[in-house]
Amino acid sequence: MAQRFTVHPAHPQPRLLRQAAEVLRGGGLLALPTDACYVLACQLDDKQAVERLRAVRGISEKHLLTLMCRDLSELATYAQVDNRQYRFLREWTPGPYTFVLPATKEVPRRLWHPSRKTIGLRVPDSRVDDGLLEAHGAPLICSSLILPGDEDPLHEADEILDRLSRRVDAVIDAGGQGFAATTLIDLTGAAPLVTRMGCGAVDGRIEVAEPGE
Repeated sequence: MAQRFTVHPAHPQPRLLRQAAEVLRGGGLLALPTDACYVLACQLDDKQAVERLRAVRGISEKHLLTLMCRDLSELATYAQVDNRQYRFLREWTPGPYTFVLPATKEVPRRLWHPSRKTIGLRVPDSRVDDGLLEAHGAPLICSSLILPGDEDPLHEADEILDRLSRRVDAVIDAGGQGFAATTLIDLTGAAPLVTRMGCGAVDGRIEVAEPGE
């Protein structure tokens, strides 16, 4: 049965976040609240945990996973970022956005998009996430907690425990979360392009891809 860590959303208890980080370091799969929706998260270099994450989500290796980082200094380790991209990232982080960028060699090849050699990266605006990442001491691989057949992410700890108690190792409960995933912004082209509109708002400076593109 999955463990449950009940934390305050604005002032999460460090002791509980350290315990959750221990679950991750032990190869665990964690359901984690963010500034968007709940995600599944595991260690970057844990191949078995990543495979479990994909199995729970029902996604193949072609589905882009996201690397969750505390700040842009970590982003630069795992993504190739030029001056234009970095200025954009500074303006739009932290927040409910995922950015598609070329992956560096620090990212295991199994986590790249197989044809584009890209990785999704994000810096959430969440005290819970920030505290967990600090306790863990490294970025985490994550994916929105949308189960096969569902249209929306799971957003309540009770429901996650009811449906996934034997498939995840722990759930961080910080109260109800949003129904939408992050807004996905591709930074690999000449200009930023929104390829999935989520809970992160954008303005007229950013082009939004037409459905089906």
